Amino acid sequence: MITDKQSGFLDTLKMERVRTILTYTYPYPHEHSRHAVIAVAVGCLFFISSDNIQTLVEKLDNNIKWWSMYACLFGFFYFFSSPFIRKTIKPSYSNFSRWYITWILVAAVNHLPSFLSMGVDLRMNLSLFLTIYVSSIVFLLVFHIIFYGLWYIGLVSRVAGKRPEILTILQNCAVLSVACCVFYSHCGNRAMLRERPLDRRNSNWFSFWKKEERNTWLAKFLRMNELKDQVCSSWFAPVGSASDYPLLSKWVIYGKIPCNGSCPGSSDKISPIYSLWATFVGLYIANYVVERSTGWALTHPLSVEEYEKLKKKQMKPDFLDMVPWYSGTSADLFKTAFDLLVSVTVFVGRFDMRTMQAAMSKVHDGNQQGDLLYDHFSEKDDFWFDFMADTGDGGNSSYAVARLLAQPSLRALKGLSVHTLRRADLLLIGGDLAYPNPSAFTYERRLFLPFEYALQPPPWYKAEQIAVNKPEVPCGAELKQYIGPQCFIIPGNHDWFDGLQTFMRWWIFGLDLALHGDIDVYQFKFFSELVKEKVQEDDSVIIITHEPTWLTDWYWHDATAKNVTHLINDYLKGRCKLRMAGDLHHYMRHSHVKSDGPVHVHHLLVNGCGGAFLHPTHVFSKFEKHNEVSYECKAAYPSFDDSRRIALGNILKFRKKNWQFDFIGGIIYFILVFSMFPHCQLSHILQHDTFSGHIRSFFGTVWNGFIHILEHSCVSLAGAILLLIAAYAFVPSKVSRKKRAIIGILHVSAHLAAALILMLLLELGVEICIRHKLLATSGYHTLYQWYRSVESEHFPDPTGLRARIEQWTFGLYPACIKYLMSAFDVPEVMAVSRSNICKHGLQSLSRGVAMTYYASVFLYFWVFSTPVVSLVFGSYLYICINWLHLHFDEAFSSLRIANYKAFTRFHIKSDGDLEVFTLAVDKVPKAWKLDPKWEGETKHPQQLSHMRRFPSKWSAATSHQDPLKTVKIVDHFVIERTNKKDSGNVDKEPVQ
Repeated sequence: MITDKQSGFLDTLKMERVRTILTYTYPYPHEHSRHAVIAVAVGCLFFISSDNIQTLVEKLDNNIKWWSMYACLFGFFYFFSSPFIRKTIKPSYSNFSRWYITWILVAAVNHLPSFLSMGVDLRMNLSLFLTIYVSSIVFLLVFHIIFYGLWYIGLVSRVAGKRPEILTILQNCAVLSVACCVFYSHCGNRAMLRERPLDRRNSNWFSFWKKEERNTWLAKFLRMNELKDQVCSSWFAPVGSASDYPLLSKWVIYGKIPCNGSCPGSSDKISPIYSLWATFVGLYIANYVVERSTGWALTHPLSVEEYEKLKKKQMKPDFLDMVPWYSGTSADLFKTAFDLLVSVTVFVGRFDMRTMQAAMSKVHDGNQQGDLLYDHFSEKDDFWFDFMADTGDGGNSSYAVARLLAQPSLRALKGLSVHTLRRADLLLIGGDLAYPNPSAFTYERRLFLPFEYALQPPPWYKAEQIAVNKPEVPCGAELKQYIGPQCFIIPGNHDWFDGLQTFMRWWIFGLDLALHGDIDVYQFKFFSELVKEKVQEDDSVIIITHEPTWLTDWYWHDATAKNVTHLINDYLKGRCKLRMAGDLHHYMRHSHVKSDGPVHVHHLLVNGCGGAFLHPTHVFSKFEKHNEVSYECKAAYPSFDDSRRIALGNILKFRKKNWQFDFIGGIIYFILVFSMFPHCQLSHILQHDTFSGHIRSFFGTVWNGFIHILEHSCVSLAGAILLLIAAYAFVPSKVSRKKRAIIGILHVSAHLAAALILMLLLELGVEICIRHKLLATSGYHTLYQWYRSVESEHFPDPTGLRARIEQWTFGLYPACIKYLMSAFDVPEVMAVSRSNICKHGLQSLSRGVAMTYYASVFLYFWVFSTPVVSLVFGSYLYICINWLHLHFDEAFSSLRIANYKAFTRFHIKSDGDLEVFTLAVDKVPKAWKLDPKWEGETKHPQQLSHMRRFPSKWSAATSHQDPLKTVKIVDHFVIERTNKKDSGNVDKEPVQ
């Protein structure tokens, strides 16, 4: 017996089942496309491997020049494409690069020798591919339009969607065309040497299934050439001839008669490639109609459980990647530069929001302090608070830190011991909330989204509303009664780029240094009066600023934050036990060395590991004095050795991390050698008999090219001068002008030498091909002209079909095929134009032809140059950061390191001591999944998220990489409370 409750459940289940079946909620999988790709790949391997390997090697050209050219060509293409292998970059650029490389690589190999020895006539394959590809696209587009019309009037099922993706049609056409080309390249007209269909009933191929013939078939399999002949003549043979299909005979492209010598008469045999194409198109149409008319969802239904499992599998957070600081195409970075220029030069920002806040607060002195002082934690005997800074760069790193902050408690390792730390009552964020500039989008996606995933906002929170009374609590309750975690933020320099328009016995002063690196007069007045009126002699003070001026002043040989120093030295007078800052994205703690003089600040702590890219620590390893007080580095994360090792990534990973730099680097290199194209005098390099002679002549020519740029060129010299100015300005200003000039000249010289070497290699390759009559032999449409001659010989057209198609399409056929094929004649265009310039001068070419020449040169030079410019620039950054300790910001922002993230948790104990823990994770997960514990926990609509045992939505896709399991304590120390009777107490390190 089924109860009403069970019946309702079953009804719901059935409806969900029906909804799952009938709703087109997931992409059509295109099984035939995947199967076709597999079939084509297997076919290619079979046909190529069917040739005897030993014979293949013997047929290869033994000339060292061709081997060298192939090695250089494929080597450069590999270096260009290597960052996109196992890519972590945008698929759009990866796809563009893949197609771009395929295009110009095929265009280059098309004109090089030795591929006929592999049974691959590249010109035949390429020309056939383009012709069949265009024909297939036209034919399938017409078919899909007809099918769409039938769908629209209701003659086919509407269940499984109305149309496929355009890219899928193009993919199917490509697969179909490749299959036809592979077949014809290895079979040709041998498919016509076959028995008639009725005589093939007892073919030996079907004897494979007979036990007595099995060994014979295996022997044939081992003899690959015989097997290939059987495949060509039996499996892919045309079905019948033109006489068998009289109604279609005038549409048939006939095949060349397979005979030796002259063949009398004309053949009515159907071309094998046409037959194969028609077969594939027919299979595609039949498969598509069956699947779509019956409905993919009806023939492949998903159960409710499978659908929910698939839905969960597809769920993942939409985090943004680390900011590409070296992107030449990012509008955000241009906006950042503009905002920084305006904020620094135009009245310290467009409008100082602090002035408006001060004016709005000047009603009564008491009210002003009440608005700015939050002492609702003052009655607590035991208090926990966290400090983090510099979040909102990469989503993975920001969420990893936010997930740790949100947990009710953390178990962290310190050596062999385990510490359990409860969640803090207060979170203090030291600025730079979202990179690269403050906007609604960056704050929402880079700051709020990761933190809301880690700890969902309370029910009364409304994103479209602002809180007038900060912080706002529900139902008019007092802030003191609210037991949930709270957060206060100090603005940083990135938050100031738009003028901030988007933004207890222990005392914590949050000082806003804006873009001046110091507090203004309003803040100084407020805090100095606060010290006089509120802060007791035995109180302890923590000062938080956005920027660690003690380190930056030491590095830049500067003296900033004079008002802050005045406040600490002359007003607090030793009561500042700890000064903290972010801005530098690492962790370092310096503690004072006991001396006879006064100690104004006991500990200096930097922790900017909240989610932004990593900064080095080894650059600041020699810092030891601030305000005439000696300090000792007690902790650094990452360690100095690890920091030096990480810097090596600039050589190995610069381009992979900064692939957008291609757009800048390739153009810069091309401008540097623009005036050197074409370089006609290369005979002295090729005429040497020894390898050392070739090398000497080669580099001698490089030097002569450098002199030519200085003496004769205009464009290249202007580009080199502009690059030298940029390189000089790029060197940090802490270096003397003389050293800046030397570093800039060496940097530009390395780039110019690399560009000249690449230019000369490209010119040598073209020159060798011209001398061996592989290029500059026919003109600008060599592939199309060759194909027309082959077409008339191998694909006769006795009915004049091609002429009629040309008439019906008003010349689009064969014009579109002609210009499509010309895209693969780029090396020929380059060689023909180069020969004309070398013989008659540049003035002999029209402006259009000259532009075409330089465009064709750039297509290849860009591929050669982009990996090299990244290598040279990355090596420059590595040398500067590890040897000269320069470019600490530029050399590590290039690496976009999401790892080594940390925050600091403070515990004010009941006895007045301050215990400090810095928690860190070495490796941040790159993939996340829905946390089953979060999903399985019972949630009530009005329950606050901080009351849950599992408040964070996502956990690491690989459980052992989850930050909750890898978090560790990298620094732990205790600051003892100030004692009136014994003010000379010494802060202690915990016993390990």
